[in-house]
Amino acid sequence: MRRLIVSLRALIWIVLNFFPLSVAAAGPEPLPRDEIAKLIVPPYALGEDIDDRGVYQLLNSGDAEVGYVFETGPLAPLPGFSGKPINALVLLDKSGIFIDVRLLSQYEPVFVSGLGEAPFREFLAQYPGLSITQSLVVGVPYGAGGGGSDLVYLDGVTKATASVRIAHESILAATLIVARDKMQGLATSTPARADADVNEALSWADLVDQGIARRLSVTNAELDAAFAGTIWASDDPEAKADPEGRYLDLWLIDIGAPSVARAVLSPGTFEEVQRFLEVSPEAEPFLVMDYGRHGLVSDDFVRNTAPDRLSAEQGGFPVALRDADIWVELAPDVPEPETAMILRADRRLGFDPISEWGLKVQAVREHGMFQPQIGDTHFELAYKAPERFYSVPEVHKPLPGWLEAAFNRKADLIALALFLTTLLVLVGPLMHRFAAQRHFTALRLGILCVVIGFIGWWGQGQLSIVTVLAVLRAAVGDGSLSVLLYDPFSLMIWAVSLLGFVLWGRGLFCGWLCPFGAMQELLHHLGKALGLRQREATPLWDRRLKKGKYVALAGLILVAFAAPDYAEKAAEIEPFKTAITVYFRREWIYVVYAVFLLASSMVFFKGFCRYVCPLGAVMAIGGLLRGRDWIARREDCGSPCQLCRVKCRYGAIKKTGEIQYDECFQCFDCVKIHDDPTQCVPLILAAKRQVKEQAKEEEFEA
Repeated sequence: MRRLIVSLRALIWIVLNFFPLSVAAAGPEPLPRDEIAKLIVPPYALGEDIDDRGVYQLLNSGDAEVGYVFETGPLAPLPGFSGKPINALVLLDKSGIFIDVRLLSQYEPVFVSGLGEAPFREFLAQYPGLSITQSLVVGVPYGAGGGGSDLVYLDGVTKATASVRIAHESILAATLIVARDKMQGLATSTPARADADVNEALSWADLVDQGIARRLSVTNAELDAAFAGTIWASDDPEAKADPEGRYLDLWLIDIGAPSVARAVLSPGTFEEVQRFLEVSPEAEPFLVMDYGRHGLVSDDFVRNTAPDRLSAEQGGFPVALRDADIWVELAPDVPEPETAMILRADRRLGFDPISEWGLKVQAVREHGMFQPQIGDTHFELAYKAPERFYSVPEVHKPLPGWLEAAFNRKADLIALALFLTTLLVLVGPLMHRFAAQRHFTALRLGILCVVIGFIGWWGQGQLSIVTVLAVLRAAVGDGSLSVLLYDPFSLMIWAVSLLGFVLWGRGLFCGWLCPFGAMQELLHHLGKALGLRQREATPLWDRRLKKGKYVALAGLILVAFAAPDYAEKAAEIEPFKTAITVYFRREWIYVVYAVFLLASSMVFFKGFCRYVCPLGAVMAIGGLLRGRDWIARREDCGSPCQLCRVKCRYGAIKKTGEIQYDECFQCFDCVKIHDDPTQCVPLILAAKRQVKEQAKEEEFEA
């Protein structure tokens, strides 16, 4: 996992340094007041504007101010996959309750023409009635959800998790800006950051004496007292049996400052925390230790998610806590706890470590055997990090929350990394041995099945020309590349595909990693097995048709810049969204198109890939970076031997015997022939010459 994070960091460094115009997405201008007024329905009405960022008063039927109206785009312009922010209209009452959240504009490809906007609007419909003071997270509770957890879960949208997470972060960030600024009458200051230049030698005793390590202790008797007079008063026999026993003995330490972290963590864990902070500089880490029987989280808790028994609050607003997924080893002088974990808060949502905040610990009891009634109480610990370890930067530039997306897909990313590493070894150092396997075709088809199932349908890692167009727009300042980081699964495939350009050309992706291409190849084999007559273009038409993909690419680029509102529709020349993203569940015209292309591949080998695919054109152009010819030629290749050219189903071998790497899909058919002394004509002729020479030598010796 460390290597994975380092690789992602390297790729992000390239993005941020080579495309500096793209990293800061400009927010849209607020809509005119009359347009906003039309969206406010009775008994509410739009009041006066409060500032130039599009924040208005919300009035009731008696013209009294009851809340605020604002757009998320101008306040928190987090870019989506289209490079443009998702903009929603929020109605918030003065107590911090969402009255309404309504979609104004979005350009996310999966919602524009894939799933449609209905699932997105259903997602936003979950906000009314919820409070900004609650801990809102996108996802579903694991197991039993921790049984009465303080977290409030918002159901995401299948196949669009990254897009709705971006929308949620934008809504949350914009709402907190308004809430802190207007509801408390003061603007949020820039959060403090740990000063790496401050270095103090501290021990565990020093942390305790100076109040840097703070303790919350609750005995079993105190817990019983909290539940006294309720139906749960007698539902904890262990507390009754040992009143003076420790139910909760919690220590809290902010370990954002290196001096403090060194005092409580082992060298290995300290280095792990520093690496984590390098790739997630907006995070503030906390060490939480419990020496009692509370355990910090429920049995259903899953690492790298929000803790279901711990919550936090600062200035009357919730602090979003999340497990940092770091294994904890403590310094030798720190007493060993029953449970320890490292949590993180996010400065982008306004958390300031040197301002006082409170950690709330939830205690839960159940009453009854069947469908038990759940009751809870809370114990709170106030905390404030020492100011001497921190500095307040003058300029605050938040980075995208890409690391959370990577951690959420950690298992998938590890599996993908293993698969890609194995594939790179097979098609690289072991290429000749792999191609020579007796059951090579079965092995190749098995890999393609994994590509369809795991990379395509499960991982949603089908690369698309939409991403290329977004990168081109970002390169000229129209959009942001940071959106790519919200889909680390696809980003890893892009990284390996780019590496493939240098080593092999286009073949690595087009021949081994494209789920739709894999579908076509599997159906081609099925067509042959069914005895369907195979069709092929003449050499002349083959050359002509291969130019089609470049025409398609040029047309899409033209549309992307000349008529960007139609770019997503034009990109439907790719059937990837239909066949992979939404499992053929969309408007019939798209399904018919995708099915036609797949069905035609049963008799016409991968026609879409060879002649139409604009992404294939990009891959062919990228293949110009190839630094070597990875299939060795012999003197007789092409003259007189034409076997490889005749056998190549892609038409990627010239009459001269040279490989056209911009058309090569790395199927290894020619490698098998090239290495096989029973098929390769030059090898056969060389063997015959050797036999004749040996015969002459034997005759001469006789």
